[in-house]
Amino acid sequence: MSILFAIIALGALIFIHELGHFLFAKAFKVGVEKFSLGFGPKIFGKQVGETEYVISAFPLGGYVKMVGEGEEAELSDEDKKRSFADKPVLQRIVIVAAGPVFNLLFAYLIFILLFMVGVPSLTTKVGEVMPDKPAARAGIKTGDAIRIVNGKAVTRWDEFAKVIAEGKGAPVQVEVERGQSRLNFNMVPEKRVAKNVLGETVTQPIIGVVAAGETVIDHFPPGEAIVKGSAQCWNVIELTVLSLVRLVERAIPLDNIGGPIMIVKMAGEQAAAGGVSFLAFVALLSVNLGVLNLLPVPILDGGHLAFFVIELVLRRPVSKRTREIAQQIGLVLLISLMMLAFYNDIARMFASKA
Repeated sequence: MSILFAIIALGALIFIHELGHFLFAKAFKVGVEKFSLGFGPKIFGKQVGETEYVISAFPLGGYVKMVGEGEEAELSDEDKKRSFADKPVLQRIVIVAAGPVFNLLFAYLIFILLFMVGVPSLTTKVGEVMPDKPAARAGIKTGDAIRIVNGKAVTRWDEFAKVIAEGKGAPVQVEVERGQSRLNFNMVPEKRVAKNVLGETVTQPIIGVVAAGETVIDHFPPGEAIVKGSAQCWNVIELTVLSLVRLVERAIPLDNIGGPIMIVKMAGEQAAAGGVSFLAFVALLSVNLGVLNLLPVPILDGGHLAFFVIELVLRRPVSKRTREIAQQIGLVLLISLMMLAFYNDIARMFASKA
């Protein structure tokens, strides 16, 4: 089942990505010879007009084969008019950029849908009070529901955590609901030094309480869902870009990189958690696919875009030899990254069984 859900997730993202290339190629009257989901041997194919639509054996990618794209053979005058290489450079930029942009737009739409359908949120019920911390010393107990912090009403755990963080360690007044009573506590948060998801050392004020894990479903009207979906999509894009930067800086260890085995495992876990979790996972993957493909690495969409930008500046294409060398380097980098991802996946499997 995990493999099935991974194929569904990756298949959807690959289709959306290639659809972006395909639609804009058609819009600019570029001939499209093949639209393939997957690589390798053909499982199923159907010819519709000039385009063959194919499902191939290995669902880890896909491609749109356009007329005049990387061909050595001479094209007829008719084919030259429909050739990708013969189109103005701005049109080629749009065609290539459309794939990753469609992935980002797809994620954006999923986030909006999730906020409309309903997302789970932690309530402010306390599940654990850490010993010898400000909350424990003040008298807060397990089962208390935090209602007001520094005069601000809170109903969700993230709201409560945000108020504590914004205080930057200043004294706080917390009002909790305990049974039928309301109790007030004063305390000074402690400073905790930890590493965040980007590998950065940060100092956070804490009072020493852990959420009980009680959740409610929050639904939002379309207008508010668009605002929240936009913010969430941007946050994920920003986090993805910063994570890549931190990986290069080695602030985040390279063993955090995951490959197909990790995707299969996570797809199964998120699907088991419910439709909302699975859709959120698909949106996260879609952002990652979009951002990674925009990197200026030869062989990726971003590498092609870099060549086109250079062509715009120099007013002539980058030489064929330069492109070939760059693509060979890009291929080596991509294969090395895939090998590292597979190694990390296998290492995690053995570690979990140890």
